[in-house]
Amino acid sequence: MLKPHLQELCVCRSILDDALIRDFLRFLENPEATSHTYRFIAGLIEKSEELGLAGNVLRAYFLHVLAQTENTFSRTVEQSDGNIGKSLYNAFVRDMEILSDIFQELPSTMLPTDLLDNYTPTKKRTTEMLAFLHEQMKDAASAQDTANAFLTFYQRYGCGEISSRKAFSWNEKTHALQGIRHFEAPPLTDIIGYERQKKQLTDNTEAFLKDRPANNVLLIGARGTGKSSAVKALVHEYHRQGLRLVQLTKAQLGELPRILAALRKFPSKHFILFLDDLSFEEFETDYKFLKSAIEGGVEARPKNVLIYATSNRRHLIKESWRDREQAADELYRQDSMNETISLSDRFGLIITFLSPDQEQYLAIISHYLKKENIRLTPEDLRILAHRWELEHSGRSGRTAQQFVVHYLGQMRK
Repeated sequence: MLKPHLQELCVCRSILDDALIRDFLRFLENPEATSHTYRFIAGLIEKSEELGLAGNVLRAYFLHVLAQTENTFSRTVEQSDGNIGKSLYNAFVRDMEILSDIFQELPSTMLPTDLLDNYTPTKKRTTEMLAFLHEQMKDAASAQDTANAFLTFYQRYGCGEISSRKAFSWNEKTHALQGIRHFEAPPLTDIIGYERQKKQLTDNTEAFLKDRPANNVLLIGARGTGKSSAVKALVHEYHRQGLRLVQLTKAQLGELPRILAALRKFPSKHFILFLDDLSFEEFETDYKFLKSAIEGGVEARPKNVLIYATSNRRHLIKESWRDREQAADELYRQDSMNETISLSDRFGLIITFLSPDQEQYLAIISHYLKKENIRLTPEDLRILAHRWELEHSGRSGRTAQQFVVHYLGQMRK
């Protein structure tokens, strides 16, 4: 039986709030109670299928919970750049000693079944970060080895959703980051053409990740040209280097001080605040929150945060001829004009995406068809793509993808 008791955990005590681990505790306290025993076994099988856990699933589940549940050790690793005090380190080693039987023994030495010793789920799944943790744990022979494995893991990935999610939204009710579970980030190679624009974007992002000076970025241009996809693709490329995306809506700009404060707690990660399809009517004043965040108000913007925005308009604040006529009566008309264009000027790097020419449009379609193992003759491709372009909203990456979806749907019918 486990020794010492799990109730003696100190640094990692938060894992005891997990419902399934509480069932395990009830079993440990009264192993003769059949109801407690098999409720835990049933729960672990359910979690193994849900999470795709394989092998020694008791060990795998505890590793999963430790990776996803924040504790004093993981928080301190994040906030101190991995420099842990000796006393905290020793306390964490002690907790790893308490958990050593779970990490080293087969479940059948504790439970009345060998079902969990080498379990094969219907769909085996693992995330990059859990695969890394299992690899670090592979040769851990002592509590200190286990502690060092977790230290390496926390230094690289952090803990909780920040370790496993690539993108986040902002929950205004809880005032906290919320991981986006089903986030699709295309590879940059799926954005055909725009090589100069992609290089500008990646060069700036790589400088940011290396803590060198980097600019906030505004991507402007025609609709459907891949501006948003290019920003999302950055997370696909640089997630392992600690890049995370936080997607915000225009209505959440008033929350920026809270959001920046939340991101400041994760100095080992780099965050792109992403505002998609951004523009303001002349009567909207929320843009002033964005100006303050870019330039820095009383409290400076954290060094681990940049703002990337996309828009179909070069000047983000709408201005009409009527506005100019009304401004003609102003004593300081130039001040009004400066206010209108001041927001886009706050972005140090402005990247323009123009509509694709015919050659690029056909290349985009050809690329996505080849991914489905379909190759059209150049003449068939030109005729079909041109017909689609005329029947829809002109040439763009989005129109090209819509053609591919239509073609695949009709072909497979």
